[in-house]
Amino acid sequence: MDEFDAKILILVQQDSRLTAEKLSDQVGLSPAACQKRLKKLRDRGAITKDISVLSPEIAGGRITLIVEVSVERERPEILDEFKRLMQKCPEVMQCYYVTGNADFIVILTAKDMKDYEEFTREYFFQNSNIQRFRTNVVMDNVKVSLSIPIEIVDS
Repeated sequence: MDEFDAKILILVQQDSRLTAEKLSDQVGLSPAACQKRLKKLRDRGAITKDISVLSPEIAGGRITLIVEVSVERERPEILDEFKRLMQKCPEVMQCYYVTGNADFIVILTAKDMKDYEEFTREYFFQNSNIQRFRTNVVMDNVKVSLSIPIEIVDS
């Protein structure tokens, strides 16, 4: 990855809808060169998704919850089953298999606490492999981002 790729990655993390012309102005390459580089970055897997971050208010003022989940036993099949379950669940925004006090950190959204209670009944209480879970309710979205810092190295 060279300086131009790094600049492109920084810019598209801030706004994935930038046109090749706008990228060109900020990167210092032609629009065609920017398009080719973007395609290569996507093909190589450097860019895995282009997403839109929605305001919770647009979806009816949903709440965000951060849940630490511990499984009963850390056997590969139990871990894999929980991963598959979380990947299929539309309320789950992010799920991480982690070290520390819990096995997973799950970031999810719910309409309200009653909706979250239904979620816990379906995905945690009815799952005999879940040892415990601890919930934190987000009071304010101070920063919401999936951006990764990119260092520009002069070539």
